[in-house]
Amino acid sequence: MHPEALPGERQQTILQLLRQQGRVFSAQLALQMGVSEDSIRRDLRDLASQGLCRKVYGGALPAAPEFPPLADRHALQREQKQALARAAALHVRQGEQVLLDAGSTNSAIAACLPDNQGLRVITNAPDIALLLMARSGFEVTLIGGRLDPRIGAAVGAQALEAIAALRVDVCFVGTCAVDAEAGLWAVDGEEAALKRAMLAASSRCVVVASNEKLGAQASHRIGAVERIDVLVLEADAPPAQAEAFARRGVDIHHAAAE
Repeated sequence: MHPEALPGERQQTILQLLRQQGRVFSAQLALQMGVSEDSIRRDLRDLASQGLCRKVYGGALPAAPEFPPLADRHALQREQKQALARAAALHVRQGEQVLLDAGSTNSAIAACLPDNQGLRVITNAPDIALLLMARSGFEVTLIGGRLDPRIGAAVGAQALEAIAALRVDVCFVGTCAVDAEAGLWAVDGEEAALKRAMLAASSRCVVVASNEKLGAQASHRIGAVERIDVLVLEADAPPAQAEAFARRGVDIHHAAAE
């Protein structure tokens, strides 16, 4: 890039690199763009103030996506979620005990689970429990507790105690952000504690991540990337992101292209 490029042009380039790579470093950007690190740091501050990135020491990460209430999320990106759900459901084996976290994508996964496979599903999400209860061949357990309308699930001490007493074959943990180095993240502390309990209760963990969640962080850490056994990505997920997770030992699977 020409060293006299306007800040707006640099910022657009930075955002493009963030989408492709999942993180950027101030020193590398300064060298690549022929400007000072102070100029890059100002660009990153501007982008962070607009909610377009998350400034961290030495560079920046993508901003964690905002999440509307569950009822609104069900209507968003239906085809994308269906493709991810079909790929994720393939990782459930006959006769297994499955722990399904709340979320619109996990609701889509529940709808894709095969009938009459002797599956025992445990969930803290009433919509998932009702969906599976109406189908044949499922044993369904609904975890109780205080219902959070934004999350669409039971949270709090009662739900946490119930999950801590479990031992299941596989869990599907919802996440608002996932990074190959920083791990899994949630926006709510109480919800993050529940997700940590789900990880501890499960022999395998499957995480489904749409592109906007990759390389991002949020307020509350759920766990390290080593806790993920299978990561299901979109068909067009950035290759650099997929490779970063694979280098950490995560088994990467892609949804079929629509």
